[in-house]
Amino acid sequence: MKLPSSIDAVRCRDLQKHFGTGEAQVHVLRGVNFSARAGELTFLVGPSGCGKTTLISVIAGLLDPAAGEVELFGEQTARLSPAERVLFRRRNLGFVFQQYNLLPALTASENAAVPLLAAGVKHAEAVDRARALLVKLGLERRLNAMPRELSGGQQQRVALARALVHEPRLIVCDEPTAALDHATGESVMELLSGSAVHPERAVIVVTHDNRVFRHADSIAHMDDGRITHIEQRTPALREN
Repeated sequence: MKLPSSIDAVRCRDLQKHFGTGEAQVHVLRGVNFSARAGELTFLVGPSGCGKTTLISVIAGLLDPAAGEVELFGEQTARLSPAERVLFRRRNLGFVFQQYNLLPALTASENAAVPLLAAGVKHAEAVDRARALLVKLGLERRLNAMPRELSGGQQQRVALARALVHEPRLIVCDEPTAALDHATGESVMELLSGSAVHPERAVIVVTHDNRVFRHADSIAHMDDGRITHIEQRTPALREN
C-alpha cells in the first residue's frame, strides 16, 4: 500500500502492557496513544523506565499488548497470523536494538546483509549492498571484521546498516547514538533523517541524547507509561 506524504504510518490506540501477575504485576504502558507520520523522523523521549522501549517493541511486533491496537501502514497487525506477522516485519521493519545482536560467525558486511539474504537476494549482491551502506557509515576499513574485532560504536553502526539495508518502510531505533562520539552520532542521525524524508517511510528513534534533538520533525514525550505531549518541530527549531 502506498501512502501519500504526511499521514500516519504508525497509529497506536490505548495501548496497555504489563509484566508479571498479582501483586508483582507492573504496568508499563497505561493507555498509550501515539502516532508517527510518513516522511518524518519522530523522537520518543522520557526518563528511564517510562516505557519507551516497551512501546517500540509493541509497535515492531516483538511484544503483544495486553489491550489496545497497533496499525502500521493501514494494517492492524493483531489480525495477522503469526506467520503473516513475521513476513510483514521482514518486509516492512528495520529495528536497531540497544543490544546489537550481531551474529558472531559473520563479518560486518555479512551481518549487515542478513535482511537481504533472508529475503532471497543472492549472497554477492546482498553483501555488495551492505558494504556500500557501511562505507557511508564510516566503516570502509572494517568491512571484513568479525563482531569481536569491532568497538561498541562500530557494532552499533553495523546494526544500523542491517536495519536500513532492505529499505524498510518503518525504521525503529533504540538509542542509536548511545555508544557513539558526537561527530559519528551526527552522521548517523543525518543518515536516519535522510531515510525519513522518503514520503512512504517513517523513522522512530528512542533517545536520551539531546544533542541530536535538532534532527527531529516531532518529539513525543513519555512518562509513567503514557505520552504526555507532542512537540512539533518547525524547520527553524530543527536548526537549533
